[in-house]
Amino acid sequence: MSFNDFSLDPALLRGISDLGFTDPTPIQVAALPEALAGRDVLAAAMTGSGKTAAFVLPILQRLKGHGSGVTRALVLTPTRELTAQVREHVAMLGRHTNVRSVAVFGGVKQGPQERALRSGVDVVIATPGRLLDLIGQGAARFDRLEILVLDEADRMLDMGFLPDVRRILAKLPVRRQTMLFSATLPQPIVQLSRDMLTNPARINVERRAAPATGVTHAVLPVPERLKATLLVELFRRDEVRTALVFTRTKHRANRLALHLGKAGIPCDRIHGNRSQPQREAALAAFKRGHLRVLVATDLASRGIDLADLPHVINFDVPAQVDDYIHRVGRTARAEATGNAMTLATPGDEQAIAAIEHVVGRRIPRRTLEGFNYVDMPAGNLEVPVAERIAAIRAQKAGERTRARANAERRSRTGTPSRGGGGGASSRPATAAGHGAGAHRRSNTQHRRGGR
Repeated sequence: MSFNDFSLDPALLRGISDLGFTDPTPIQVAALPEALAGRDVLAAAMTGSGKTAAFVLPILQRLKGHGSGVTRALVLTPTRELTAQVREHVAMLGRHTNVRSVAVFGGVKQGPQERALRSGVDVVIATPGRLLDLIGQGAARFDRLEILVLDEADRMLDMGFLPDVRRILAKLPVRRQTMLFSATLPQPIVQLSRDMLTNPARINVERRAAPATGVTHAVLPVPERLKATLLVELFRRDEVRTALVFTRTKHRANRLALHLGKAGIPCDRIHGNRSQPQREAALAAFKRGHLRVLVATDLASRGIDLADLPHVINFDVPAQVDDYIHRVGRTARAEATGNAMTLATPGDEQAIAAIEHVVGRRIPRRTLEGFNYVDMPAGNLEVPVAERIAAIRAQKAGERTRARANAERRSRTGTPSRGGGGGASSRPATAAGHGAGAHRRSNTQHRRGGR
C-alpha cells in the first residue's frame, strides 16, 4: 500500500515525498481511512509508530490546502517538545499549501503566540496550560473548530492535565471530529474517550503496549556506586557511540552530565528545570552530532523525534513499565532497529522482571569484559539530601534578598512593580503523585515543561 491509495490532495503527496516518506506505517494504514472519512478515532499507538502523520494528514486534507485564517483544527499535547514536533510535521507536510499554524506552549514569551492567534491561524498545536491562559485573554477562539486531536493522552494524565483538558473541551463546539491517540489506555483515559468520542474507530485498542519490534534489549548488572564509571567505559571503548541516557531525576541528570563532561565525553542534558532555549539548543546540538550523549529525564521520553538514534540507555531503571516503553521508543523508530541498554542494580530485579513480562521474554544479561566491578570509584554521583536541601535554602534566601533590594529600589525611584506571572493563570495543576509541586501555579509548570 502507498500514500497514493488514500486519495490525498496532490499538494500533500508532494509534502510526503519531500519528507522522504515511502510506505505508510501500520498505524497510518489503519487510521488514515477512518480519519479521512471524518470518523472519530481512538488509537493505541506507541512512540515511533508514525502516528503524528496519521492525524496531521487528515487535518491538512480537511483544510483542502487553502488557509482561511480561522482556527479549524486544534491539537493538544502534553509537552513543549511534542508541540514543536507536531508543528514541524504540519509545516513540512503542508509546505505546498497555504495552511498557517502556530505552536503554543509555556517557557517562552507569550507575545508572539498571542499575536499569531489574533492574526488568524488555521491549526493550533498547544499544551493545555498556556492555551487556557490565552483563551482567558480572548486571544484564542475556537467557535469554528472542526477537528480536535489529543496526542499522548496518557502523558497528559501523568502530568495532571486532564482537568485543564476538560476545561478546554467545554469551550469547543460539540459538533466536531475528535481523535485521541495514547500509547496506553488507563481507566481515566478510557473514560475521557467515552466523554469525547462518538462511535469511534478503535485502532489497536486491545493490543498490549510493547516496545518496537526492532529494539534489541540488554541488562547490564552493576552496583549503584559503579554505574557512572561503567557508562563512561562504554563510551570510551566505543561500545556505544552516541546515546540518549535516561535518569530518574533532574538532579541526577545534571550530575551525570557533569560527570560525563569531566570524562571528556561531549554531552548536555534536557529536563524540566532547563529553559526552553537551553532545551532546544541541547537537542539541536545532539541532532547535529556535536554531542555523543544527551542526558534526559522522562520528560524527553515523548515528543522528541531523533532519527537514526542507535542507543537508548536507562542509567536508572524506570519506576513504571510504560516509561520503559516510551524511553526505548526513541530508538528503532519507523520500523528501524536500535539498542536499549539498562544499568540495573541488585535492587532493580523486580522492576526488570516487570519489563521482561511486557517484552515477552527474558532480557539477556551482559557484563563488560575487563571492567572492574569491585573497586569503589572516586566521588559519588548523588549529592547527600541534607547538602541539597541546604543549597536550595541558600538559593531561596538569595532570591528573597534580591527581591527585597529590588522593591526598595523601586520605592525610591517611584517605579511601579510588575505583576508576577505575565498573564499566567492562578489555576492549580492538580496531579496525583506530584506532591506539593503539583499545586504550583502555571509558571512552575513552565519550568517543568508541562505547558
